[in-house]
Amino acid sequence: MTETVLLVGGGGREHAVARALGDSDADLYACAGNRNPGIARLAEGFESLETTNPSAVTAYAREVDATLAVVGPEAPLAAGVADALDDAGVYAFGPREAEARIETDKAFQRRFMREHDIPGCPDFETFEDMDAAAEFIDEYDGDLAVKPAGLTGGKGVRVTGDQITKAEAKEYVRDSSYERIVLEERLVGEEFTVQALVANGEVRVTPAVQDHKRAYEGDDGPNTGGMGSYSDATLELPFMDEDDYMEAVDVIEAVVDALDGYKGVLYGQFMLTSEGIKVVEFNARFGDPEAMNTLPVLNTGFLDVLTAARDGDALPQLSFAPKATVCKYAVPEGYPTDPDSGAKVTVDEESAAAAAEGTDGEALLYYASVDERDDGIYTTTSRSFAVVGLADTIEAAEAIAEDALEAAGDGVRIRHDIGKPDLVQQRIDHVAELRGE
Repeated sequence: MTETVLLVGGGGREHAVARALGDSDADLYACAGNRNPGIARLAEGFESLETTNPSAVTAYAREVDATLAVVGPEAPLAAGVADALDDAGVYAFGPREAEARIETDKAFQRRFMREHDIPGCPDFETFEDMDAAAEFIDEYDGDLAVKPAGLTGGKGVRVTGDQITKAEAKEYVRDSSYERIVLEERLVGEEFTVQALVANGEVRVTPAVQDHKRAYEGDDGPNTGGMGSYSDATLELPFMDEDDYMEAVDVIEAVVDALDGYKGVLYGQFMLTSEGIKVVEFNARFGDPEAMNTLPVLNTGFLDVLTAARDGDALPQLSFAPKATVCKYAVPEGYPTDPDSGAKVTVDEESAAAAAEGTDGEALLYYASVDERDDGIYTTTSRSFAVVGLADTIEAAEAIAEDALEAAGDGVRIRHDIGKPDLVQQRIDHVAELRGE
């Protein structure tokens, strides 16, 4: 039987999923609020709809006779889209609303970790009274991460001693419209992500990735959804060892055991500190951009994972090509604080694809939050497109990504330092310092 897969979402992460499924014999359909040209070309059909509307998504799933679904972004998961698809008889590879709270409710996430003795949980307190939160900030001996409990697209966190002062943090919580705030100890170290494919009580992990949240080169500026990321040709990153990676995997497995019945992707964001691994957060889906590092090197058929998950079978063991990857995003001018939405962008796809010619690597282009109209492609308020270089080393992959960025036209900005040897070495030196080496 030919599977019919419905992909929910229209970003770079979903373009990576679409490309992974494009290598199979499945019929792919997609729906999103924006028309992603990369996904549209790979899909049999593309429907523009509000992906946080469970009725609209399930109606389209029935229309195309979907046998499987992949829910990409967090907002549809929070809205119960996976629940609605499951209830309609379409197996959704994504957690139901209750399990997705591991991402969508940071207060729940921390309490869950404490209740189930999940390793790596930092000290924290949660507040509904913002005056009480401000008083705690004032009295706390040390720096804090200030986290809205709900979804903020990766842009709501503020860190005292790094981004803002304590006085600014108190003003931030008092002036915000957030209903709940999580205050937790500031973690100092190097961040990395491990993503796992989960179903039927089984966990299959993927290579570690390091994202770069800050808007500008040198890790400066406000947080974003992610300006780019890199992975190595091994499971670990250059500043990690095997024990660090396995410690993170142990945390993910502990969470899956405690959640009982979780399905989809579980994304663990970790901080490698002088005291070992600490948990920054969990996400209930692939990362964006981390999916664009992981899926291109996945040798195992992604469709095989989906069908095994649905059928209650053992998930296949994952195999990855021994390639490093470097992903860099092109974002609208003014992103993330005042993005230039509605600007027409020109992308030279042939130039991007040719960037790896004469090398042993590969260059890939992923469209993200753009809107394809009859007369061209336009920016939205989020990231526009990404280029990914694949090669034997991070340095070679970065060079391919940089060459591919010549495809970017006017009206976009790029953080060029991601994956550069100097920045990677800074990470290595930082961890060595933390370890007293």
